[in-house]
Amino acid sequence: MMEANSTVGSFTPTQQFSVADLVVVVVYFSLNLAVGIWSSCRVNRNTVSGYFLAGRDMAWWPIGASLFASSEGSGLFIGLAGTGAAGGVAVTGFEWNATYALLALAWVFVPVYVSSGIVTMPEYLQRRFGGERIRMYLSSLSLLLSIFTKISTDLYSGALFVQVCLGWDLYLSTILMLVVTGLYTIAGGLAAVIYTDALQTLIMVLGAIVLAVKAFNEIGGYPNLEEAYLKSVPSKIVPNTTCHLPRADAMHLFRDPVSGDLPWTGMTFGLSVMATWYWCTDQVIVQRSLSAKSLSHAKAGSILASYLKMLPLFIIIMPGMISRVLYPDAVACVDPEECTHVCGAAVGCSNIAYPKLVVELMPSGLRGLMIAVMMAALMSSLTSVFNSSSTLFTMDIWRKLRAGAGERELLLVGRVVTVVLVALSVVWIPILQSSSGGQLYVYIQAVTSYLAPPVTAVFILAVFWPRANEQGAFWGLMAGLALGLARMGLELAHPVPHCGDPDQRPWLLADIHYLHFAVLLCAATGIVVVVGSLLTPPLPPAQLKDLTWWTLSQDPSQPSMNSTLQGPPDGSCSAALGMQQPPKAKGSQAMSLRDAAERHFWAHICSVNAIILMCVNIFCYAYFA
Repeated sequence: MMEANSTVGSFTPTQQFSVADLVVVVVYFSLNLAVGIWSSCRVNRNTVSGYFLAGRDMAWWPIGASLFASSEGSGLFIGLAGTGAAGGVAVTGFEWNATYALLALAWVFVPVYVSSGIVTMPEYLQRRFGGERIRMYLSSLSLLLSIFTKISTDLYSGALFVQVCLGWDLYLSTILMLVVTGLYTIAGGLAAVIYTDALQTLIMVLGAIVLAVKAFNEIGGYPNLEEAYLKSVPSKIVPNTTCHLPRADAMHLFRDPVSGDLPWTGMTFGLSVMATWYWCTDQVIVQRSLSAKSLSHAKAGSILASYLKMLPLFIIIMPGMISRVLYPDAVACVDPEECTHVCGAAVGCSNIAYPKLVVELMPSGLRGLMIAVMMAALMSSLTSVFNSSSTLFTMDIWRKLRAGAGERELLLVGRVVTVVLVALSVVWIPILQSSSGGQLYVYIQAVTSYLAPPVTAVFILAVFWPRANEQGAFWGLMAGLALGLARMGLELAHPVPHCGDPDQRPWLLADIHYLHFAVLLCAATGIVVVVGSLLTPPLPPAQLKDLTWWTLSQDPSQPSMNSTLQGPPDGSCSAALGMQQPPKAKGSQAMSLRDAAERHFWAHICSVNAIILMCVNIFCYAYFA
């Protein structure tokens, strides 16, 4: 058994970290840094487009790999395996639902973003509606969401992993990773992020496959998984309760809409609202697709990422379930004292499912590789968030404060913001360490479902309903924010009861699942936007050119740079910001992204592949439903 003191101080892993492991970690990180430096030298980083959008010259395969890697941080490795250990395969829906959002991104949203010539998502809404309020609100919301949900959970998970595996101090390992990550984000810009993502995705997937094969061997193969999982009960239980029993519907994706932990109605509709926000309107993800050479490359990148998103069930979630089978007393503990002893969190230790497997099952050398992979997953997520957050701050907030800022000043501010984010993250670590480890993954999904749906509603109406205007959109966002924060406040005031305690939460929490709440919140925001827009004057048709699905310019030879500069008077300073580049960056590169047209042959190839992908996705859903 794993020895641990009552605070999550230091673990003593049963397997010792060998010299081979150390060599692998050092070689891996040297390789990573070399790739970052090489890719930085290829792209001209001293232009805004070069640093923030990788010179808009990316091929489909690094984009697909980077889309996958940006979403699969170490938080997801630990969170998915942990939720798999606690509740079975239903959490796979979070991964497979992404297929449809990724296709919508490449076929619907990217052409609109490309023709409007923007760098950030808030900038799109500002061009579309005019005015400054929405853009500033969205930039601030994105920065807050990235600090409190993305950066903090990745740091916690990465540190937990290093701690379980190496017995290092939590702070030491986190600060070391942050320093390496920050260094090459600051030095390299987006090209460094995308190429290192491609390398890390490859190693993450290979390492996880090796571990999955070893884990399945331990229980005698896939046919035994369901039977073994349903018998995995800890030896120490809370009397007169059923929390220690595995769920009877553990092997089913679709669960009861009322009593299920992840109801199928929420996983179908509520999750689609959140997935549309994450994949189609979130800066971290869209920035990857906007750096494509052409629309066909963006589409192929989405298809590749969707195929990669089919893998986590087999290489992360099922191994998490096997971890519970092999180590039920640690992974499936329910007694608060026992759990505190095992992992320092009274609410449960399902989070240690994946690290526990790595430490116990991986042979020397491969164990080092897996730890390198987990650190890489953490760094990949963090680099993505650091780079995108600095883009948001520089382009949306700093340019408002200093309209005359030059190219050099913007690049400097982008790098300073990264340093500030690193500092904030380090300060946040102790708060995270004391927050309940067992609830971290669910907390992320829940926070997203309170803050993201209004943004989804506004983006969908902005793209598809030309009548939507600034007043409607702004008050829709404000109403959605008020409702979301009200529910979030209730959630923080009334946490989920421990095993054996009665549920005394208000009905709004106890009876309305957060995924169902996401649908209601999105619908409520949409109604406010529609009513607000109909009660106020419409936007002039000239202002909608290139900015909605129905007003896309079909003539690729005509860059719409000029039309965006003729926007509303109050948006003029930022209208110029979208694509303003120094003279050396103009020409073919600047034109390639402006071009929303694509060759018919490659367009057909992408469409056929998308149909095949959807068939594969529907088959997998049906098989595990």
